[in-house]
Amino acid sequence: MEIAALVPIKGFHAAKARLAPVLSEPDRERLARWMARRVLVALRSMPTFVACDDERVADWADGLGAGVLWGPGLGLNGAIDVGVDTLAGKGAEHVLIAHGDLPRPESLSHVGVPDTIVLVPDRRRDGTNVIARPTNVTLPAEYGGGSFDRHLAAALSTDVAVQVRSDPFLSIDIDTVDDCRHPIAAAVLRPFLGAGMPV
Repeated sequence: MEIAALVPIKGFHAAKARLAPVLSEPDRERLARWMARRVLVALRSMPTFVACDDERVADWADGLGAGVLWGPGLGLNGAIDVGVDTLAGKGAEHVLIAHGDLPRPESLSHVGVPDTIVLVPDRRRDGTNVIARPTNVTLPAEYGGGSFDRHLAAALSTDVAVQVRSDPFLSIDIDTVDDCRHPIAAAVLRPFLGAGMPV
């Protein structure tokens, strides 16, 4: 199975706005970069591409050895759909789509299953933190509130096997103070953020 990873990342300077009450803008940017780097490192066993429309993110991704898929004005869903088509054109039979704000991404490289759509919901079963799927299946990106239900319905409408994987580590993404306080996230965030850690 020729698998490639796709990580959409918006400008670090604009990341994690909901943490503004507890983290300064420089700390939020530092946090976003740190998590995104952990995601890319977890995916280093496969070709990895970053979809972005920010030059600083593109330079950062290139510096870490990731391919850059430039997509200005596409929005998150558009950038992912175009990115999947691009990777299919490069020969990828399977794509693993992961958010860049997963603080515990260590198991990412094990999500893909041949000829199967694998969905990893967030801990609230609202968002979709990871999708792994064949590139020849039509499954438009439907991110935004309630994306997991939309992705699951679309996956079940295909003729491909579907797995929903409940992963306690990959289900944690960082958007709110409560996410930072979750024990699985706090274990790695506290040493990184130090005195800036929301308590």
